[in-house]
Amino acid sequence: MILIKNGHIVDPVTETDGVADILIDDGTIRAVGENLSAEKAEVIDATGLYVSPGLTDTHVHFRDPGFTYKEDIETGAAAAAKGGVTTVVLMANTKPVVDNIETLSYIQEKGEKTGIHVLSTATVTKGMAGDELVDMDALATAGAAGFTDDGLPIMDEALLYRAMQKAVELDLPMALHEEDPKFIDAPGVNKGAVSEKIGYGGASALAEEVMVARDTAIALETGASLCIQHISSARSVSYVRAAKSMGGDIHAEATPHHFSLTEEAVLTYGTNARMNPPLRTEADRQAIIEGIKDGTIDMIVTDHAPHSAEEKARPMKDAPSGITGLETSFALGIRYLVEPGHITLMQLLRLMSTNPALFYRMEPASVREGAVADLFIYGPEEIWKVDHFASKASNSPFFGWELPGRIHYTICRGKIVYEEN
Repeated sequence: MILIKNGHIVDPVTETDGVADILIDDGTIRAVGENLSAEKAEVIDATGLYVSPGLTDTHVHFRDPGFTYKEDIETGAAAAAKGGVTTVVLMANTKPVVDNIETLSYIQEKGEKTGIHVLSTATVTKGMAGDELVDMDALATAGAAGFTDDGLPIMDEALLYRAMQKAVELDLPMALHEEDPKFIDAPGVNKGAVSEKIGYGGASALAEEVMVARDTAIALETGASLCIQHISSARSVSYVRAAKSMGGDIHAEATPHHFSLTEEAVLTYGTNARMNPPLRTEADRQAIIEGIKDGTIDMIVTDHAPHSAEEKARPMKDAPSGITGLETSFALGIRYLVEPGHITLMQLLRLMSTNPALFYRMEPASVREGAVADLFIYGPEEIWKVDHFASKASNSPFFGWELPGRIHYTICRGKIVYEEN
């Protein structure tokens, strides 16, 4: 039993914004109100702190099975908890990929032993080869949260059309990595001023834009529930906005690095700023922020992509793309979205908790009586230093930064899964 006293609740589900006590027992929120008391309860004094539903990150790589030297389900869950995240949806590009029930079951069973909720997507195509659909019916029955070949685009339009039709039939979402290799000279860095300066071919924004235009059109035709993953380009944001205006069940996610950094970060952080799709221009960054403000982009996720220090120490052309993101995402949302007044804290929580859960057909976490006790306690204005990670990986351009949004506790299923030292 846990009694949280005097916390300032901000909950986008109930639209609560005020101070109250919270009583948790047997994994459930039993009461929310004033002057609550309970014998034998562990008391957390949250005076001056905020309490909100646990975050839901629906674009995460835990590298398990196959690449556990980078991360595994246990360390990934620990990183999530430290970042206030109580639910994750894992991408399917493991080794072997999640195109079969055996691999999906392995992840689900291992995830159940962590302190947080761990779900996994399945791939759209067998082996992520892009030429044959998986058994979507069987994987859906086995509990796949949705379908994605994240990491690779699906180039066969007719195959994608059939996949979307099946996803509609199953009432499951699809999420797409949008980068046409025909417009990529070298991945991970935007094709532009910075790529020219470092003598690196780069990836054109057109690589994303042509895929977004194509796939939103297919989604409009099929009625599929589609997410454009880690959107990076101003034109892509416009295409999603247009598709939404035509009535499509079309969504977009933005990562913290795409709304906080530009291609210039490559000059400072090297391979720790190499990612797919790449960081782009200031105009693109501002367009992403505008898309967040007007609802075109309705989810903020991390694309948590841990890699070893040895891999990231390679030359730009040989290093893998991606950064570890779970432990800094909420803080970056406060710094770059809330503090400048682009959105409110309530809106940030909706983007990072409520909306991702709804897209993946989950009941969103909420600080209300009868709800599963998934929440986190934090100081939105408290500054902390990014100086160590619970993740196995530390490949982040934000290492050493001082950020707001210090997290004190994360509670999942009524148990404390992270407590600040």
